[in-house]
Amino acid sequence: MANSFTSRYRIKHLVYYEACNDAVAAISREKQIKGWTRDKKIALIESVNAKWLDLSVS
Repeated sequence: MANSFTSRYRIKHLVYYEACNDAVAAISREKQIKGWTRDKKIALIESVNAKWLDLSVS
């Protein structure tokens, strides 16, 4: 059985997500964010989830 992304990287908390209208928009946004620096990604997370709460349990 192939390992999932979350188990391979030991991801345990959802701290940020965005909703998109379609798959093309979602892929485009994902590529945009992947090109950012770590500091810019952290700033994006903290702009909507300053306490880094697990959003998967909300």
